[in-house]
Amino acid sequence: MTAPTSLSRADFGRAMGVVLIWGLNFVVMKLGLRDLSPMLLGALRFAAAALPLILFVRRPALPWRFLAAYGLAQGLGQFGLLFLGLQLGMTAGMASVVMQTQAFFTLLLAAPLLGERARPSQWLGLSVALAGLVVIAMAHGDGPGQMTLIGFVLTLSAAFMWASSNIVVRFAVRTAPGYDPFGFIVWSSLFPILPFALLALALDGPATVMHQLAGLDLGAVLAVLFLAWFATLLAYTLWTRLLQRHPAGRVVPFSLLVPVVGLAAAAVCFGERPSPAQWLGTAAVLLGLVINQGLATRALTWMRAPQRA
Repeated sequence: MTAPTSLSRADFGRAMGVVLIWGLNFVVMKLGLRDLSPMLLGALRFAAAALPLILFVRRPALPWRFLAAYGLAQGLGQFGLLFLGLQLGMTAGMASVVMQTQAFFTLLLAAPLLGERARPSQWLGLSVALAGLVVIAMAHGDGPGQMTLIGFVLTLSAAFMWASSNIVVRFAVRTAPGYDPFGFIVWSSLFPILPFALLALALDGPATVMHQLAGLDLGAVLAVLFLAWFATLLAYTLWTRLLQRHPAGRVVPFSLLVPVVGLAAAAVCFGERPSPAQWLGTAAVLLGLVINQGLATRALTWMRAPQRA
């Protein structure tokens, strides 16, 4: 399959749908962590994403190593670290910003591992975004409702694991360009379940795990289902499809828009108010996206160009 040279309107719509779901995702994770430990929430999320569907969804025509690598990097690595970071003081709004370092990590990994060369404007844009993230990191605190340093570090580590999963997708595309992304997400979601469950038992203890499972209320169940069906199955299927069709450097910067939704949702749900330094850093992150994508100079040309579905 030949990748399009530019994003079609349909692909742009898919990317923006992912942005909306993932922006709300951070608030939902915070709500889920009120009743569930990080590792148990991870186990339930991926169990709900995989176990009801593997009987009906055909395994994609890919070697098992790609499913395992993606499931462990994106599932256990990314969300295990992110859930733990949120529990240890990362605010939902700032998490939605810090996670976007995955775009920077992806470009760093894609150049030596995939030979995908980024344009100078992409490096400039991501450098501006990185400067913004440094400003955000320096604005951490230990008071109520403030972002903690350990929360920031764990979230940054989660972003690196997200970037690693992006690279796995690109390698999978080279092996089997036409594989089914929905089946890929369903079957790769099998691999984090057991590690998450074992970590929950080891870190929380069997009694605590059973108590949390017995005390599940409607809010916790809805949080798990949102994370499983929307944030995992739907959003990551769309994301994987975009990575199949386009180079990683063209797709991943769209995730830099997630903080727009994440910050707004966190303000509404939790009353989070970023500090002036955090707002400055967030503005730099979004400016980095504009530079990276060349949106300012290409917007009118893109809107007038013939589009593919």
